[in-house]
Amino acid sequence: KMPGGAYSNADLEKIIANIFDLTEGGSACKKVLSADKVCKLCDQAREILQKEENVRPVQAPVIIVGDVHGQFFDLLELFEIGGKPPYHNYLFLGDYVDRGYYSLDCVLLLVALKARYPDRITLTRGNHECRQITQVYGFYDECLRVHGSPEVWKHFTDLFDYLPLAAIVDNAIFCPHG
Repeated sequence: KMPGGAYSNADLEKIIANIFDLTEGGSACKKVLSADKVCKLCDQAREILQKEENVRPVQAPVIIVGDVHGQFFDLLELFEIGGKPPYHNYLFLGDYVDRGYYSLDCVLLLVALKARYPDRITLTRGNHECRQITQVYGFYDECLRVHGSPEVWKHFTDLFDYLPLAAIVDNAIFCPHG
């Protein structure tokens, strides 16, 4: 079990609201959660993912989203257009981190949403949700720059190991990454 217990739904809603309110990216996620609290959130989400199937069944209607790649403000715009959870279902097909400048902000928001609305948010694994790729394309460096140690990166990459490989919408549409 996690030290201090899991975040309550009210705590998660506050975290999510604070992330949605960010007007600057990059180290902005540090203003929302310290490194130890990010690690706690990852542990809580991992407990949810451990119970999910490797090919996750999803019911329509659902908004399907491809690679986010650290584009935090695009992600916020997507939620403005599509609607925020829990009023809409979302299926994210991986590649949340790397390449863009705001990987931590993106993945923190998505993991918080998954922890709060596990039946409304489906996260699958892309090729960037692995240790080797994140060390080359920027997520590892961003975690070090923002939090000063690799601990947050380690918790996220441990969490990534539990992401489903694909989803299947209405038992008819197979949705892997790529």
